[in-house]
Amino acid sequence: MKALIIAENNQIQFTDKEIPKPKENEVLVKINAVALNHRDQFIREGKYPGINPGTIIGSDACGTVVETGAKVDEVWKSKEVLINPNIEWGENPQVQSSKYHILGTPSDGLFCEYVSISTEKIAEKPAHLSKESAAALPLGGMTAFRALFHHGNCQKGENVLISGVGGGVAQFAFQFALAKGAHVYVTSSDELKRTKSIEIGAKGAFNYKEKDWVKDAKSKSGGFDLVIDSAAGDGINDLIKLMKPAGRIVFYGATQGKPQNLDVHRMFWNQITLQGSTMANDDEFKAMIAYVKKNRIEPIIDSIRPFDEIIDAFDKMKEGKQFGKLVAKF
Repeated sequence: MKALIIAENNQIQFTDKEIPKPKENEVLVKINAVALNHRDQFIREGKYPGINPGTIIGSDACGTVVETGAKVDEVWKSKEVLINPNIEWGENPQVQSSKYHILGTPSDGLFCEYVSISTEKIAEKPAHLSKESAAALPLGGMTAFRALFHHGNCQKGENVLISGVGGGVAQFAFQFALAKGAHVYVTSSDELKRTKSIEIGAKGAFNYKEKDWVKDAKSKSGGFDLVIDSAAGDGINDLIKLMKPAGRIVFYGATQGKPQNLDVHRMFWNQITLQGSTMANDDEFKAMIAYVKKNRIEPIIDSIRPFDEIIDAFDKMKEGKQFGKLVAKF
């Protein structure tokens, strides 16, 4: 089978691998479509821990069960499924275990034609989604779901700000918050992304590179109950200024690195929470799928291309020009 691996010197390349055989309690899934995450590009750039040359990369996929292993109910045969990329979350639903990692590094991932996976790690594809749209959902969807609801406690009628709306997790947080009935605002330095966000339901969109964007955002929104952020860095202090008393800032990444200082005085006086979040536990993965199904949420897709051209998608992600998920299909 064809697979995309991380090779020596952090190069990504196609290779041939044997089709795996499903073990006890596993199913063999023929992959129909896959989707990129920034994590995949970070692995390509050597910016991720635990990179092992020869590993199949990729964490998002939708496929069809074509074979069942021992002790697996035959009802799974021919079902279209999504794959939970969690490995060894552990028994504590509040935080992942020390053995936790994500499919695609250091374990083989999903950018390949077939994968054998435990039935505990699959869920039926929501019927309203195409294979390509469904492939875009797992990693970004579950990360957004935990950040927004477990840590963020997003409620109907609240003011919610989603930073960097072009990214995969951000777009799901945006859509999930809209479905909850929140008043959702976004930030992006890209005018087209801001315009598209307004078109699909944002009440406001701000360019965080503009000098007075914080003043503008505070004026138009009245402040935020909840912020979902992926950048951190010195910009975290802008977010603190935007919070209502008792507001919550949840961040699931730090692409801008550590802040040089933190406005702790404003934080404690206004009783603001700054909370980190990573992925989601296995029950939250299932809850996220159910939420998408109930609200008929459609992942925003930037583009779809043949799997043979997936490296082009990596290059586009590096440029940061996409709005929505980059998908490749077999």
